[in-house]
Amino acid sequence: MTKILHIVASPRGTASQSTELAEAYLKEVLEEDPSATVDTLELWKADLPEFDGDKAAAKMTFFGVGDMGAAQQSAWDQVVDITTRFADADVYVISVPMWNGGVPYKLKHYIDIITQPGLLFGFDPDAGYTGLLQGKRAVVVYTSGVWAPGAPKKYGSDFHSEYLAWWLDFIGVQEVSSVRFQPSLLTPDPEGDKTAALQEMSELVRVKA
Repeated sequence: MTKILHIVASPRGTASQSTELAEAYLKEVLEEDPSATVDTLELWKADLPEFDGDKAAAKMTFFGVGDMGAAQQSAWDQVVDITTRFADADVYVISVPMWNGGVPYKLKHYIDIITQPGLLFGFDPDAGYTGLLQGKRAVVVYTSGVWAPGAPKKYGSDFHSEYLAWWLDFIGVQEVSSVRFQPSLLTPDPEGDKTAALQEMSELVRVKA
């Protein structure tokens, strides 16, 4: 049974293009494989704790800095609980709009909570960082309303897909499929682009079925 975690990074509900595309994909996945399960994590409704001083101190003990006292252990237990939900999934579907050239801050907050030594990555002074997730795959839906690949610099930059691609590789997720619906003000046929994105999502279902 395939466990899918859908991470919703938009707060816009049914008005979100990224969520709409991801949900269309998930609907087809479940039609192809009724045994699959989807766990939806809506980041704007989730109770995400601050990554505060105790959590940062707990993290640093893995690098030989300080000790894991009671407060740090309690803070670390929170991190482990949240990260376990992520690590238990087989497939990640991440629907993420572009905000100011990057990802919404709620998604960055979540990533900062779960990207921890001994949980999602390992570290060795000689080998450096290694991702600990093995055999996972991800489908990422990128949307934006102004920036588009190939658009002039005045329309912005892409710290959006570049950041998530780096992060997924960092934690060990090697099989990543990306779908873009990013019409700029210069795009002649936004609805055509959306239809193409939906078709691309549908083709991904066929490939993975």
